[in-house]
Amino acid sequence: CSQEKKLWDAMKLTAYVLGTVLLIFTALVNFFWYVQNIWDTSGHFWQATWLKFYNLHEGNEWTIFLYGAAMVPALAFWGFNGILMVADVTGKPTFITRYRIQLGKNDPVDTKKLRKAIYTALFNQFFVSFPMLVPMFYVMKWWGNTFSKELPTFQWFLVELSIFTLVEEVLFYYTHRLVHLPLLYKHIHKKHHEWTAPIGVVSIYAHPLEHILSNTLPVMTGPMIMGSHIISITAWFSLALITTSISHCGYHLPFLPSPEFHDFHHLKFNQCYGVLGVLDYLHGTDKVFRQTKAFERHRVLLSLTPLSKSIPEAPRRAE
Repeated sequence: CSQEKKLWDAMKLTAYVLGTVLLIFTALVNFFWYVQNIWDTSGHFWQATWLKFYNLHEGNEWTIFLYGAAMVPALAFWGFNGILMVADVTGKPTFITRYRIQLGKNDPVDTKKLRKAIYTALFNQFFVSFPMLVPMFYVMKWWGNTFSKELPTFQWFLVELSIFTLVEEVLFYYTHRLVHLPLLYKHIHKKHHEWTAPIGVVSIYAHPLEHILSNTLPVMTGPMIMGSHIISITAWFSLALITTSISHCGYHLPFLPSPEFHDFHHLKFNQCYGVLGVLDYLHGTDKVFRQTKAFERHRVLLSLTPLSKSIPEAPRRAE
């Protein structure tokens, strides 16, 4: 009887897993088919727009590269973080602040610390990230595809995006573990961890060496390996900056990626080093995280009820 029950449970589990995979696969196929149709329909518009922009700048590759790799991603970063900083400083709109992860922290944010973070972020962008674009520009010119008049296909961009993400995960995880070594932590990474409850702009609040090693190179390497088009680079850089801002923002907002993973890293220091969490799982650097309420909350919020209310921390026992 016991063996039959185990067999039945195994069959049910197998059916559940296979059914879930089939549903996800079907949903993804339908989603990408739908997006591809939109892309095909609007493809002529985007191609024509790109050619107008290209011709407007008379094919000047350096100017086009600066727009795509520097200006657009920077505007995306500061535009997104500008909204978050209003909430951090004023506590409004409550639609944002009610989703705070570490309750009672940055409520409101210390404006002196915030100014220091902004100055450091600007320094890292203008005097570290932007100069690093110079050697990247020549690498992209060597490939010869970056400034093509023909845009990449939607399917190829998805392939590139997958590779960019995997390259970033590997490089960020191991460089991040590296700067947590005691000597490097004391002199370099400690600056970033001044914020145990981070906010969005803190994503690039770091020592310049760390900003090169852990923030910039993991994001730049994928496009350099692939010889990507400037439009792919623009989309990837903008996405990477907004995603890391979400990971640091301190708010678990509806319909956005969960920031619980990296927020827990700032809280505990020795857990959750990566971006996706794949290498943390393989190396066992998320074991403590998996035993917490933060792990239960680590999912996309699909309702308007804050997860701090629907999955609250367990009440502390009286001493």
